[in-house]
Amino acid sequence: MRNRYLDLLRFLAIVRVVVYHVTGWATLTLVFPAMSVMFALAGSLMAASLTRSGPAAVGRRLRRLLPSLWVLAAVFVPAMLLTGMPVSPRVLLWVFPIADPPANNWGALALSVIWYLRDYLWFVLASPVAYWLFRRAPLPTLLAPYLILVAIEAGIYPAPPVLREFGLYFGAWMLGFAHHAGMLRRLSGRVLYPLALALAVGGGAWIVGHPGPRGYDLNDNHLGNALWSAAFILVVLGRAPSGVAWLSRSRLADRAVTVVNRRALTIYLWHMPFVVALTPLVDVVGWSHQDPVGLAIRVLLVFALVGLVTLAVGWVEDVAARRRPELVPGGPRRSAEVAAPDGAQPSARPGARPAGRVLDRAVVPAQRSAGKPATVDVNAG
Repeated sequence: MRNRYLDLLRFLAIVRVVVYHVTGWATLTLVFPAMSVMFALAGSLMAASLTRSGPAAVGRRLRRLLPSLWVLAAVFVPAMLLTGMPVSPRVLLWVFPIADPPANNWGALALSVIWYLRDYLWFVLASPVAYWLFRRAPLPTLLAPYLILVAIEAGIYPAPPVLREFGLYFGAWMLGFAHHAGMLRRLSGRVLYPLALALAVGGGAWIVGHPGPRGYDLNDNHLGNALWSAAFILVVLGRAPSGVAWLSRSRLADRAVTVVNRRALTIYLWHMPFVVALTPLVDVVGWSHQDPVGLAIRVLLVFALVGLVTLAVGWVEDVAARRRPELVPGGPRRSAEVAAPDGAQPSARPGARPAGRVLDRAVVPAQRSAGKPATVDVNAG
């Protein structure tokens, strides 16, 4: 069966990312470090795929990741070319984004979420070697990304941006490996909680001592983000319940979690263009950034527009996963989904080894770019 607790975490993370990008509330990054959680979930699922399929899991993961990007590019790349983006070989990065694809002024903001796919792509490509090392030396492999980040932040090693991202988010990915292996679950409370507390205190102190342009926003502080997020992941995955039975008792909530999980990549890729497009409403209708009614309306409008585009192109995720396309996932065929789950660990026990064949899944996660209109944050998630 699917581990619905992991599905619930992914659902909360996606919703939090969208709300944060509309409101710009820095507190949300501390309450729920969504990007690191999504990378941790992706790492756990990647470890499960590598356990089952070996290096072939890389191709399957990319097959699920890229088609939704190509649909987005088919709409926005011609629009950017017609509005000033020069034609160059770098346009091919929209096909395989191992680096940030080119964009014009408005596209750089509306499509800034592509940073996540760039990082995800690198993490998937690195995973076979990383998982081989992890299985032979778990603790040193877990610590390596954090040590790299410390060296970068201390100025010892001036690294390129991609390596900095490895230091920040590959650590969460590796914690996902540890979750799949059952290492986090086996930690006793006397070890896990003090360790999580120490990481949270250290990360919090670093954040307070090194505030960014938006104050205590995790996305402005790489080291503080990594430590705080690691503490959060240790608790939510290390002490994950065996299931969330209450979820199945609410048909609406259960269906919502299923839909968002099946359409996570589409929601993630398309929400930021709508956030950017609706931002001028602040000036047009006179909503201030502190107006709760105005913010609530903008959040609802973004979700409504994302819902419409998801109905239009979300089925691409089904095709990429070699599933039968559905307009709205989680309908009467739900029993078949449980029998052959999509990208979740089949055991209800967190970290347990897969008991049967499970289909792979690409997990998504906000964006990173320069520029910031109104309340739109382009450097975070």
